[in-house]
Amino acid sequence: MTLLIVGATGTLGRQVARRAIDEGYKVRCLVRSSKKAAFLKEWGAELVPGNLRYPDTLAEALSGVTQVIDASTSRPTDSLSIKQVDWEGKVALIQAAIAAGVERFIFFSILDADKYPEVPLMEIKRCTELFLAESGLNYTILRLAGFMQGLIGQYGIPILEGQPVWVTGNSSPIAYMDTQDIAKFAIRALSLPETENQAFPVVGTRAWSAEEIINLCERLSGKDARVTRMPINLLRAVRGIMRFFQWGWNVADRLAFTEVLASGKQLNASMDEVYTVFDLDQQQTTTLESYLQEYFSRIMKKLKEVDYQKNKNKKQKPKKTPFKQSSKANSQ
Repeated sequence: MTLLIVGATGTLGRQVARRAIDEGYKVRCLVRSSKKAAFLKEWGAELVPGNLRYPDTLAEALSGVTQVIDASTSRPTDSLSIKQVDWEGKVALIQAAIAAGVERFIFFSILDADKYPEVPLMEIKRCTELFLAESGLNYTILRLAGFMQGLIGQYGIPILEGQPVWVTGNSSPIAYMDTQDIAKFAIRALSLPETENQAFPVVGTRAWSAEEIINLCERLSGKDARVTRMPINLLRAVRGIMRFFQWGWNVADRLAFTEVLASGKQLNASMDEVYTVFDLDQQQTTTLESYLQEYFSRIMKKLKEVDYQKNKNKKQKPKKTPFKQSSKANSQ
């Protein structure tokens, strides 16, 4: 049995690949660049070239594959739009999976996608869920809220470096989850008949607002945050300007998603039943406090080591001897 992972070089996809390999799955990864995916090969995965934008490349990648986990998504810096990757690409992948006789298909969606039809990424996720449910494939949909990994660049690094931390509108409390924990649910779903043709929320232990996360980072780092608030109307104006340029469409669509995070509406769901179905222990799920504590402890230790080495080098640096005048000059 071969498992194909799409989007395996991403923040979530690499954790899914790592977990699958560790659990003994024969893993194949669809990649656009073998060079960027070299670490997956080192882990033990088979790399196959392909691109969701080119359906002709998918048939070979799916040959002999019995299970698929799709962790791919467009990035703000991609030249391709959200529609091209997250809709057209997904449709092509699902159709290719049907043709290949795939037995299980795991898809990552977004929690409450049906509540935001005006947000392109949310609406595309909702439509993809419907398309997958009507495809005839045995599927499992995991609806996510946010990744803890993203908080490092958003809050951790700026606070450590004294850079501004941007907060937009009325920050929405979000139940962030460690991607390693999300990977557990994805891999477990492959072997549980109870998860077939079902959708489940997969979120963290509690929802955190931006202000709560900033306060936690300040406490753990011992540094004060420079919080800069961006009015929601300014964000909308920037989004409108970006829509005038084709190169800015993808960024504009991502800015629309930012409005969800600034709406003040909580992005969270009960996980009690989910843990029971997946037979996983909620006590082993990483909390945001422990995740950030581990990060700051590691960084602060590294910074202390760097400072110690700098001071040590200064002490070892030979002192300059005063310039001695020549004997002739002394005699004068």
